[in-house]
Formats: sequence, C-alpha cells, structure tokens
Amino acid sequence: MLSLASTFTPIGIIHSCFGEKFGIPRQAGLVPVARATLELLPPCATPEAVRGLNGFSHLWLIFVFHGIPAGQWQPTVRPPRLGGRQRMGVFASRSPFRPNPIGLSAVRLERIAINQGRVTLHLAGVDVLDGTPVLDIKPYLPYADCLPDAAGGFAPQAPELRLTVEFSSAATMFCAAWPDDEWHELIVQVLRQDPRPAYERATVTPQRYGMRLKGMEVHWEIRGETAYVTDINPVPAGSPG
Repeated sequence: MLSLASTFTPIGIIHSCFGEKFGIPRQAGLVPVARATLELLPPCATPEAVRGLNGFSHLWLIFVFHGIPAGQWQPTVRPPRLGGRQRMGVFASRSPFRPNPIGLSAVRLERIAINQGRVTLHLAGVDVLDGTPVLDIKPYLPYADCLPDAAGGFAPQAPELRLTVEFSSAATMFCAAWPDDEWHELIVQVLRQDPRPAYERATVTPQRYGMRLKGMEVHWEIRGETAYVTDINPVPAGSPG
C-alpha cells in the first residue's frame, strides 16, 4: 500500500474571522459575510499559479482540520442536524473528527490581490478556523459541481434559522463604530444559525455563551428563541487562540 504520510505540504494559510471552533457555521455559504483571506505560500505564491482564477466566482478549498486533536476519530458521530441524538457513520457526515482530518468547502472568491511577491485570495461565505492550512484549491464548475437532482440524505436542505438576534445598547454602539466592517450582520448571520451544541437547545434555563470573531470576544445570552448580544470586547492579552 502506497504511503502518503509526508507528501502533502500546505499551499497557503487561511486568515479567518473565526478565532475558535465554536461559532463557525456548520457548512460554507450559510454566513455569506463571513470573510477570510487565503495567503499563498512559496513556491505557490506566484501570479502564474492563479492565472485565470479570477474568472471563477467560487472555489473548492481542500484543507486540514488543524484544530482537531489527532487520533480522536470514531466510526460513528451524532450529527447536529439530527439533534445530536442519533448516530450515523462518520462517512455519512461532514464531521471534522475523521480518520484523516481533511475538510472540503465551496467558498466565494471576491478578488485576488498580488502585491510585492504576495498572492492573497479574498474569500466570503467561509466556514474555516483562523490559521487553517490549505492543501489545494480548485475552481468550482457549476455544470459539474451543481447537481439539482442529488439526494441529501438526512440533510436535504439548509438548516432552519432557529433564533432571532437582538443587541444591547453597548453592543449596538460597538457595531456602529465599525460602519464598513459588517460587524452587525456577521454576528446576526452567525447567531441565527444557533451555534449551540444540539443537546443544549432543549434547555429552558437562561444560558450565556461567548465566541471569538475577528479578534473580539462576543458574548450573548439565550432568552427563549432570541440570542441577545450583551457585549463585544477585545480578546484579553495573552489569551490563546
């Protein structure tokens, strides 16, 4: 059997708005304003390598789930789409806990920046963690990659948006101070997906959560069917992630 153990070298690194796994949408495209850049690394950081790529609106990213501890995969998982109560085979899911921690996402290519030997791809609709190593990119081909008659198994359509989102006056003021940065819309799109673990969604007692977005800590509370954003603050100095 051919060994591929040490033959893959990342072609680039993702710089994402998601600073930790919690809060990352479970599929690409669910949060359209979730942005990232893909910085190509030598020897791939050359204009020749991306020639013609700007003619495609979307790309496939093939990447490594670098935030997952090695050796923790299991043959079955509890998909969030089934409420975290039923087990399915890992190969019938997109769980990051896989025998080989390889991810696949279709993301929007907004533009390509080439400056002083650096090649950077600006992406949107991402579902990847900051610092993710990318193994390859491929253009998305609508005639081959979009299959309208395909069956979606236990996830036949996009997940239902579970929560409404409200902001405290402090959180509203913070977002207003960043008028060009889509802070408000990013938080709304992330929280409407309800990033809580499936087993916690039936809890009726008030719950408080936090996630790291774009170098900030965003805190919110669950109040019935509403995610209430209480505050947004810089990540404390020296904190991991």
